[in-house]
Parts: sequence; C-alpha cells; structure tokens
Amino acid sequence: MSITSASVGMENALQYKTMLGHTMEVYDAVYLRDGQYITCSRDGSLRLWNQESGAQIGNDLRDGAGGVRTIALSPGGKVIAAGSEDGTVRLWDMETGKVIAKWTGHTKGVRSVCWSADGERVASGSYDGTVRVWSVESGDGVLRPIKTGHEYVLAVAYSPDTSKFATGGYNEDAIKIWDATTGKLLSTLEQGSSVWSLAWTSDQKKLIAGFDNGSIRIFNFDSTSFTFQQIAVLEDHKDSVTAISLFQNDRLLASASLDNTARIWDLDTNLPVGLLMQHQDYVYGAAFSPDGNFLVTACQDMNAYVWDVHSIPKKAGNKQPSPLPRASVSIRISSPWVSCLFATER
Repeated sequence: MSITSASVGMENALQYKTMLGHTMEVYDAVYLRDGQYITCSRDGSLRLWNQESGAQIGNDLRDGAGGVRTIALSPGGKVIAAGSEDGTVRLWDMETGKVIAKWTGHTKGVRSVCWSADGERVASGSYDGTVRVWSVESGDGVLRPIKTGHEYVLAVAYSPDTSKFATGGYNEDAIKIWDATTGKLLSTLEQGSSVWSLAWTSDQKKLIAGFDNGSIRIFNFDSTSFTFQQIAVLEDHKDSVTAISLFQNDRLLASASLDNTARIWDLDTNLPVGLLMQHQDYVYGAAFSPDGNFLVTACQDMNAYVWDVHSIPKKAGNKQPSPLPRASVSIRISSPWVSCLFATER
C-alpha cells in the first residue's frame, strides 16, 4: 500500500513509480479516468490506487478465494468485469465497490474478458478452451459455449462494431474470427505461433496480435471481402507477448512480455519508441492512462509500475510520440468508493 520512485538503467534511466501491496503476482491493470487505476492479483484481490500519491484507495475488493486473472472496464466506465482462476466472471460496481453479478459455467480459470462496445455483453475466454458470451442485463449466456479449438483461450477481443470477436490461444496456432450473434466461425488465420493477446483499432481496419515467439503482427481488415492481410511484424520482444494496449488515437501501442519488459510502439512507423521498460520478472499486463501520459504495468514480482510515457522517448533521444487527441467532453461520476472522470473525443 505504498509507493516508491525509482529508475532503470544509468544516464538513460526511465521514470517510474512502484505500487506495493499485493502479496502475489499482479496479473492485470485498468486505468480509470481521473488518475486512478485498478489492479488484480493471484492473491484474490482487486485494488484501487491513486497514481499521484501512490496510496491505495479503500479496502481490498474480494469475493471468493480464487486469484483474479483478468479485468476489463465497461465502455461507460462504471463496471469492472473480472475473470478468476476458479472459472467465474464477476461484475464489480465501481460506485459501491460491490459485486453485482457472478457468472459460472467455465470449468477452468478465465484468462481473458472483454466488453462489447455497447456495454450489453461480456465475452470470456478460459483455459477450458471455450468462449462464453454473457448478457449484462439478464446474466444469462447469450450463446452456447463456443468450443474454439484452442486448448487454452488466452485472448478474446470484440470488434468495435460488436458484430464479431477474435480469439487466440495455446496449442492451435491461429487467430479465429467469430460471429458475435450466432457464434459461427467466420475465418481462421493460420499463424504458426500461439496467440497470447489481441486488439482491434477503433476504426476496425486493423487487428493486432501478440504471439508466443515475441512478435506482434498487424493485419489490415477489408470488411467488403472479409479478408485479413498481414502488413507489419513488430519484432523486439524475446518471449511471449502477454498483453497489448492501444492508446485511444490508435497511434501508440504498448506491449508486455514474459521477457521481463514492456515496450511502446509508434504505429505510424511501426517502430519502437525509446527504451525498453525493464522489470525484474514477467510482465503480464499494460494499460495506457486516458491522456496517454502514463502506462501502468502488472508484474509477477507482486508490484504494479506506473511509467512516465513522455520520459521514454526523451531519455532515449528520440522524438516525442505523435500528438495526443484532445478530450472535449467530460462526465464526472462521484461516489463514496471512487470518483472517475470520463472523457471522449469529438
């Protein structure tokens, strides 16, 4: 529940802060809209942090004994979906800090959760090899469990128009695209390497995937012909890319890896920006702050780290990242548990 400031390297050191408090691996992190973020851990807790002070806000959030493997913030910013090692998916209300839904059905741990853009559905991918799609309103399964063919489903990602979702996983080296309404398999992109992470750009023109060989591949999507064409391979990581995170302008990409590093990429050039963010152990998660000024990473060493994004290219002697978009509409939501500022572009 404390913070330390430190640096990595010597004259080219990067600026970061360390949040201490979890007692086991930190698996994932999600930024809110007011300098606060949430982490989840194998210790079974979700914790809310103030980025500036480093203090934990409120008590640990716990429901059940299982570790929490993955979290995702709803499009409206009010609810967290959390997938646990006991196979359950829980919805946490951010105003009250209480569980408002608990979904069971997976027979093994949940590795990935994602929201549809309209906030009406949550898809969960599990080590049992299936994807389940849940109705947020009713809590029912919208589709029958989808047997993906992956031994473990490591990533599931809704397209921005919510018409489809992509899956990736272990022991079947392919990205699969599914119809979100019927659960029908629409396309299979054979890859030759297991897919660990997925993300769509906001215009749905690109699908980005992180692989167990350390590469990140970018595919152009033609909606007319429903075809995917690989247009770039980003190569720098030396081990599995566990997470990728797009900044909202689709021009910066963050990646986390089992090679103990995180990296930021300029998608205008498909080149890395500045120095590696070196950690002492596996990096499981990475997420940009809404303004793009900070990146939070989740690490096996039981800590979360907040990095000053603009110090990365500056210290490396590179140009600053592409200009960040301005937020023109703000909505503030206040509650006894959390106060969040949500911003959108026009």
